[in-house]
Amino acid sequence: MTTRSSHYSTRNVVFVDGVRTPFGKAKPDGYYAHTRADDLAVKTLRELLRRYPELPPERIDDVAIAATTQQGDQGLTLGRTVALLAGLPQSVPGFAIDRMCAGAMTAVTTAAGSIGIGQQDIVAAGGVEHMGGHPMGFDADPNPRFLSEKIVAPDALNMGVTAENLHDRLPHLTKERADAYAVASQNKYAQALADGNISPDLVPVATRNPESGWGLATTDELARPGTTVEGIANLKTPFRPGGRVTAGNASPLTDGATMSLIAGEDTARELGLPIGMRLVSFAYAGVEPEIMGYGPVPSTQKALERAGLSIDDIGLFEINEAFAVQVLSFLDFFGIADDDPRVNQYGGAIAMGHPLASSGVRLMIQLARQFAANPQVRYGMTTMCIGLGMGGTVIWENPHHPDFAPSPSHPVGADA
Repeated sequence: MTTRSSHYSTRNVVFVDGVRTPFGKAKPDGYYAHTRADDLAVKTLRELLRRYPELPPERIDDVAIAATTQQGDQGLTLGRTVALLAGLPQSVPGFAIDRMCAGAMTAVTTAAGSIGIGQQDIVAAGGVEHMGGHPMGFDADPNPRFLSEKIVAPDALNMGVTAENLHDRLPHLTKERADAYAVASQNKYAQALADGNISPDLVPVATRNPESGWGLATTDELARPGTTVEGIANLKTPFRPGGRVTAGNASPLTDGATMSLIAGEDTARELGLPIGMRLVSFAYAGVEPEIMGYGPVPSTQKALERAGLSIDDIGLFEINEAFAVQVLSFLDFFGIADDDPRVNQYGGAIAMGHPLASSGVRLMIQLARQFAANPQVRYGMTTMCIGLGMGGTVIWENPHHPDFAPSPSHPVGADA
């Protein structure tokens, strides 16, 4: 067993594996209208434990679970309650995280920090969002100083309006480009589903409807195969009359949960666990809340600088598609074509849904699968915008690349 030392030295941190529920529409007739949010998270954690019987449950040092609206069945210190409900030993602690849409991403990077200095070995990290039961911002009470002191603009707390603002700031990112990008996301997701690249990561969830009885959710509920640019061209613009953001080029309201296992590379090898990706660097950054979607640009700049890499070193991108214009602003800044094949190979949130705090791990799950299919790619990136004007980026290394060097196995704190 790995020993720990008070003389910290860093060690490599890896993404072992991750799973997610099928994503459901956040409506009264959606998959999970009568399912508790915490039960969705429990299902994902139990599935990871089932997949890796070589992992003794007592070796899990913590359970970190994010939710944006932490109330009701998304409250009560989710990490701890889910750990208990999933049957982990009572010795395993847990906690909850809120960084809005980047909640699960922050759960992973928080775990990575603890593991990297040797204070933990294995952490279960993920997120859940039942937007049907807990709409974003429901019952929130923003401080009146936000507006009275002009800290943020009156419309900065509405994510759809911030997407319209981004169109205003970058008028060359037209509605036509956003619609074309959205249709491509739908098509890529449909192809990935047909190719068997989505289903292996999904945990079937038993559901119950008081009227129709029991069911089983096995596929994402929100995709719109066959979407065309012409078909979404005249959809309503709910955030602004004559605007550019529609239901066709934005992510839908979604229910779902994700979970991952994050570990020290030495611990993963000790226990015979797979290594899906190695964490290289991560960063969070702030921007004007009014253009929230631009956040991934500065967070990516910081993460690249910390890694000693350039954008040209990144061979695969998983960019959360909160809104098409948000992705386009990122691609535009870094000189990447709208249809670059490195970007969101399996489609994105516009097609499959965006259950807020859980989406960060969904990006990681898909990148790990793409790494396995593309051993020639050494580095990949997961990135997303965050409410109130932030962005988050994590850079990963592909363990299947010829230049990937396994780290030496030695106790943390020992001489390298």
